[in-house]
Amino acid sequence: MQSVTPTSQYLKALNEGSHQPDDVQKEAVSRLEIIYQELINSRPPAPRTSGLMARVGKLWGKREDTKHTPVRGLYMWGGVGRGKTWLMDLFYQSLPGERKQRLHFHRFMLRVHEELTALQGQTDPLEIIADRFKAETDVLCFDEFFVSDITDAMLLGGLMKALFARGITLVATSNIPPDELYRNGLQRARFLPAIDAIKQHCDVMNVDAGVDYRLRTLTQAHLWLSPLHDETRAQMDKLWLALAGAKRENSPTLEINHRPLATMGAENQTLAVSFTTLCVDARSQHDYIALSRLFHTVMLFDVPVMTRLMESEARRLLRWWMSFTSAMSN
Repeated sequence: MQSVTPTSQYLKALNEGSHQPDDVQKEAVSRLEIIYQELINSRPPAPRTSGLMARVGKLWGKREDTKHTPVRGLYMWGGVGRGKTWLMDLFYQSLPGERKQRLHFHRFMLRVHEELTALQGQTDPLEIIADRFKAETDVLCFDEFFVSDITDAMLLGGLMKALFARGITLVATSNIPPDELYRNGLQRARFLPAIDAIKQHCDVMNVDAGVDYRLRTLTQAHLWLSPLHDETRAQMDKLWLALAGAKRENSPTLEINHRPLATMGAENQTLAVSFTTLCVDARSQHDYIALSRLFHTVMLFDVPVMTRLMESEARRLLRWWMSFTSAMSN
C-alpha cells in the first residue's frame, strides 16, 4: 500500500479542488517532505526504560543521560490565512505511529506549568519535563508559537534546549519570525537562548504568499445565516471547516480574565461561541478585548431577534463588535 506523505496529501488536496496551487505552500511541503523522510529513515531510539521501571523513573524524576541530535525541523511564520496550520497538519497526519504530538502552544505551556507545580522541590525540573516529553514523543508540532508572558519567556530558554538535546524535532507555526518573539519583553535576554535554539535546530520559512485564503473564504461566504435550522447549521459547520481547518468536534472552555468561557469550538485562531455565552452572560469590554487578541475570526451562533427587553444583551453585542473590529484595524 502506498504510504501517505506530506507531498501526497498536498497533491490530493489540489486534485480534489479543496486548495489551489501556491508556490510558497509547495516549497513548504517540499521542506516538510524532507523532514518526514529523515524521520522515517532515522528515528531516534526511544528511552531505554519501559514498563514499571519507566514509571518509577518518572515518579522520582530519574533522567535519561543519552543525548540525540534531532532531525532539523521547520518554523513557518506569516500572516493569518496563509495556510500554516494546514501545512503543519499535513506533516503531522503523515507521520506513522504515536510518537508525535500536536499542541496549540498555549496548551503546551499550560502543561509545563502544571508539571512544574507537581515537581516543586526537585532539582532541574525543566530537565525532568523534557525527559517526560521524550518518553512520549519524537516530534512536537506547535501551532501559534507566541510568547507574551514573562514567566513563559524565562522557562523557554532552558526548556527548548533540553527538548532539542533529547532529539525531539520541532515543527511550528507562528505569526512572527523567531527574532521577533517576546520583542520588548521584560528580561528578554533570558529568552534569547530559546530563539537561538529554534534557529539552530529549525529552518525558518516565511509563508506569506500574498493570498489570504481565510479572507477569500469569507468573501465567498454568506456571513449572516438566517433563519436557524439544520441547513444553516450545516453551512456554519462547512464554513468552520474551511476557516479552522478541522471539524468542530471539541468544545473547550477558555479562561478569559480568570473566568471560564464556554465555547462551541476553538481552533486555529477561530472561535465558535453562542450568543448566550458572549452577550447574555455578564461579560466586560476587557473580556471582548482579550478575545480579539486570541482570535481573528468569531462565528456567533443562535443570535435571537432582539426585543426591547434585551437592551443589556444588545449593548454587549455592540460592545463586543466594536472591541473586535477596533482590534482588527490596529
